[in-house]
Amino acid sequence: MTALEQPAILTPSQAREVFRTGEVPETTSGWCRGYVQANLLAVPRDLAFDALLFAVRNPRPCPLLEVTDPGDPLVHDVATADLRTDLPAYRVYEHGRLVAEVPDVTEYWRDDLVGLLFGCSFTFEAALAAAGVPLRHVEQGRNVPMYVTSRPCRPAGRLAGPLVVSMRPVPPDLVRTAAEVTARHPAAHGAPVHAGDPAELGIASLDRPDFGDAVTAEPGDVPVFWACGVTPQAVVMASEPPFVITHSPGRMLITDRSDETLTP
Repeated sequence: MTALEQPAILTPSQAREVFRTGEVPETTSGWCRGYVQANLLAVPRDLAFDALLFAVRNPRPCPLLEVTDPGDPLVHDVATADLRTDLPAYRVYEHGRLVAEVPDVTEYWRDDLVGLLFGCSFTFEAALAAAGVPLRHVEQGRNVPMYVTSRPCRPAGRLAGPLVVSMRPVPPDLVRTAAEVTARHPAAHGAPVHAGDPAELGIASLDRPDFGDAVTAEPGDVPVFWACGVTPQAVVMASEPPFVITHSPGRMLITDRSDETLTP
């Protein structure tokens, strides 16, 4: 049985070793159960203050976990990891346009890049499952669906753009449970930002996510939306900075921190 067939029981270091071999899963949801996952935004030093200020002003989509020194690709606080190689897949943007999606960004890494790591909602999924909340995307073997909304984030310097949300269909009698469970994980986006009609977020159709995969809801399920760490990518596309590296949506850095260390 391969690592991709039993990813939940891997340690974070084992998972990162798998990713360094070039093996790219559809999603890291369900990998390394009990460990914090993180979104990546790597920007040139001259944009780093704006990126940091953006995170401070928008903590729901961008709960900050760590910031690296300029040019240093190594993570020191939340993991012993290399930002160039230890995620499953990356996106490279130039002037807001996606120019590459690759399993390794060593050739793209620059001496002036600052890495920012943000919490991820995959972190609270084990707690949702333990509380009896079904995870439809996991059941269906899909990446979680993510949508660009009509809600603007607070701008910071040269960075401005819309909020992105992830969506999980939840049985109506478990919506309150899902909200209470995830509220205990503010470093993983916390409680939902909306439950119910997607049109209130400016989402025209749940069948056409902007990132990730559409999932099939069970009859009666309520769409529940959480702020998402792909928000910086929507902001990059809207703001068009010259050069940025991010994670590929749904394919995260798996850290060495346990979920409990980020729960108040």
